[in-house]
Amino acid sequence: MPDVYEQPLNERTGSVLNRFQLPTDVVFLIVLWRLRMKLSLRDLTEILLLRGLVFSHEAIRDWEAKLAPLLTDALRQRRRGKAGRSWYTDETYIKVGGRWQYLYRTIDRDGNLVDVYLSETRDQKAAEALFRSAVAVIGTTPDKVTTDKHASYPPALDEVFCDDVEHRTSKYLNNHLEQDHRGVKGRYQPMRGFQTHTSAARICRAHDEVRDFFRPATRRKEHVTAARRRVIYVQRVAALRDMLAVA
Repeated sequence: MPDVYEQPLNERTGSVLNRFQLPTDVVFLIVLWRLRMKLSLRDLTEILLLRGLVFSHEAIRDWEAKLAPLLTDALRQRRRGKAGRSWYTDETYIKVGGRWQYLYRTIDRDGNLVDVYLSETRDQKAAEALFRSAVAVIGTTPDKVTTDKHASYPPALDEVFCDDVEHRTSKYLNNHLEQDHRGVKGRYQPMRGFQTHTSAARICRAHDEVRDFFRPATRRKEHVTAARRRVIYVQRVAALRDMLAVA
């Protein structure tokens, strides 16, 4: 079986994909699967091994570290101005370096992503960082923000938005966001935690951006047929590849 590391460097593009030791489409798909699918590093190496491609776990980590931030930046620019004005914010837990950290997530009324922020603490400073980042990404401020009753949220909202935002505290109203955490939780479990805060923040943000990009519906309860879902999926894979081609 040929070893891809003995093959000539891939010089078919002038983008960030240039000079990878695998065809650019293969590298792109590996990173996409790494971010989107519930696959371990071993799963990915075994899938491509059946196609005669041999590479290490560390190679995948390197590709993800290089390409995930580029995809994230491109998708965040694409979302500017597209979120609704009613935001829902909550946090969930992920393990980083053997310790629990807080993954803050905000979506709008229709479930579209607003922003994601990983913090070592659950406090006012972290909440402020999330809201400032969200405004920078979306380009507008919300009319309403729904959170749980944690004491950090009221002062954080006052600091970032002054009195211009209605703050609602309701566990019931945030149910759909708590259910939405299942997406990142499902991706996180096969990885069995993260080694560093930097890698955790990078993958969690990229995962949510890619997951949101592939949502076939942009409004809650919008019906999209299976045939239409397939068309959208293929189109968006191609669009992601094009984003990297010009990165």
